[in-house]
Amino acid sequence: MAETNIQNQMQRVEELVEAIETWADPNLRAKAVELVQALMDFHGAGIDRMMEITAEKGAVGYEIFDDFAKDDLVGNMLLLYGLHPLDLETRVVQALDKVRPSLNLHEGGVELISINEGVVHLSLQGNCDGCASSAATLKQTIETAIYAAAPDVAAIEVEGVVMPLSTQKNGNGFVQIGKSNGGGFTHCEFPADIN
Repeated sequence: MAETNIQNQMQRVEELVEAIETWADPNLRAKAVELVQALMDFHGAGIDRMMEITAEKGAVGYEIFDDFAKDDLVGNMLLLYGLHPLDLETRVVQALDKVRPSLNLHEGGVELISINEGVVHLSLQGNCDGCASSAATLKQTIETAIYAAAPDVAAIEVEGVVMPLSTQKNGNGFVQIGKSNGGGFTHCEFPADIN
């Protein structure tokens, strides 16, 4: 499934949820949200069980987890349900590793300083000082890679400067569902703020 098609589908889900939230009848709104939540709980439990069955296969199962994590559609679905096998920091580090060759062409580099509450703190390095276009290119390359690998990132701060608001939030509408201790899902926050 093409990345554009996935994004279009996510955008359509957001539009439908926004439409539900405008319904005048509060009982009807509540029932619609309850329906969405019930479907999310059902799907989440099923995906969780699929992951357990896969894990039971040992090394072969863990290779399949790697394949799941690398697939755009499956990886994003696992993120949505809190089941992705890689944590946020690992996904960000992998994204940065992928863009380093491109950054080297601009005589630049990037260092991950920290990740706090979903905000990625980075430091740009190299000869991009004084060249706004190179710095902008580096920032865009880095941002694109991070959001592709970790759509659950809340914001990216570079060298203490917050990215402009238009690029600060992840524009694909990713909203993670909270997982309860019982294996079900506790809540569903709709819609995501996507400006």
